[in-house]
Amino acid sequence: MAIAVIALILGVLLGAFILIPRHAKSAHTNKVQNGNNSKFSKSYSRTEVSQHNKRTDCWIITKDKVYDVTSYVEEHPGGDAILAHAGDDSTEGFYGPQHATRVFDMIDDFYIGDLQK
Repeated sequence: MAIAVIALILGVLLGAFILIPRHAKSAHTNKVQNGNNSKFSKSYSRTEVSQHNKRTDCWIITKDKVYDVTSYVEEHPGGDAILAHAGDDSTEGFYGPQHATRVFDMIDDFYIGDLQK
């Protein structure tokens, strides 16, 4: 009986850990006011993004937007797969069949700017 209770508690904690997104932002973001909405907006070159290619400093590009996902690397359900395109364009992998639709809502929490054209 005690094992069942412990398993249930661990299941609930694990579920909450996976379903509750983190809202940590990198110190690299700059806030600018656009009317009444507060948006994060900065432009990064591909070279600058490419320097953030480690587990402890991980940026990705998805559809010409730059995201600092460093705080999410350890939580990523796919393990180190997130590091395959660290510092590079991750659009194809991000929109792959392995991702649930909730990732499309979560990614905005990590947005830090746009890719320079």
